[in-house]
Amino acid sequence: MTRPSAGGPPILGIDLGGTKVATAIVDARGRLSGAARRLVRARLGPDAVLEDIEACTGTTLSTSNATPVAAGIGVAGQVDARTGRVHYAPNLRWKEFPLGERLSRRLSLEVSVVNDVRAATLAEWAHGAGRGWSNVVGIFVGTGVGGGVVSGDRLLEGASNAAGELGHTMLVAGGRKCHCPNRGCLEAYVGGWAVARRAQEAVAADPLAGRTLVRLAGKAARISAATVDEARRKKDPLASEIDRSSARFLADGLVGFTNAFNPQRIVLGGGLIDHAPHWVGVSDRAVRRWAQPPAAKVVRVVPARLGNESVVVGASLSARHRHGAAGAQHRVRGRA
Repeated sequence: MTRPSAGGPPILGIDLGGTKVATAIVDARGRLSGAARRLVRARLGPDAVLEDIEACTGTTLSTSNATPVAAGIGVAGQVDARTGRVHYAPNLRWKEFPLGERLSRRLSLEVSVVNDVRAATLAEWAHGAGRGWSNVVGIFVGTGVGGGVVSGDRLLEGASNAAGELGHTMLVAGGRKCHCPNRGCLEAYVGGWAVARRAQEAVAADPLAGRTLVRLAGKAARISAATVDEARRKKDPLASEIDRSSARFLADGLVGFTNAFNPQRIVLGGGLIDHAPHWVGVSDRAVRRWAQPPAAKVVRVVPARLGNESVVVGASLSARHRHGAAGAQHRVRGRA
């Protein structure tokens, strides 16, 4: 994947999550038209989800004057971009599902399949907070933590298309249990589920200090990352300490990524960053102080710009690249 040119045909971008699908026509400058959104019936199986994607796409096509030449879909899960197969999408309960092939038949378009966070990284690099820079790391902190790496204007994919699992890099040896089989992952400290769990444990250890969190949540078992943020805004000491430690854990992880990838920009996005934008400043100061000097000198940590549009835009970029490469290959063969 290289930096896109300013021209090119319209592409259909699709963002498929566990509960909803969003679609839009995306032009070569990352501008959207015909944006639509729809709930998906994940519990009814893949065929129902495909019907929902097709219906949402129909709404987009009926409200946009552009006709797409290909489609890209970002999925929350492990995917094989080469084959369009979804190896595992836990929120959709899919395993080894041939999404690209099945959706292509329904839409009568070539379909490119990409991990949703990798798509978001592409979008921020090409049209968002990483625009103009050749080396960009994207980190998106929500319920979980995902990422992507652009190095030398190319998205890193790895030997088995698994590069960019930054949320599952080890932060603390033998540390907190993650949702993956490992312990001590970055996600196990700063993912939304992990912040909630750490807060619940803190309340159990000191019920008096946790009174505000329990009052806001209704009971200790319902304390979430959003509860912690609400209590922090009310100047609650325990919530403020949980917030500070979470920001430090994230910053420590970004220092490691800075040393590993030598980026010019680290783009921070996702739901938790939206609610805790001060984490960006904490991380920026940390990487410039603690990373190796040559890397620290050039890097800045910045907030993501594209918000909910990032996956749709990034999925369209993946499809644009694939469609363009296929067209170029066809032209070369035609001349031979």
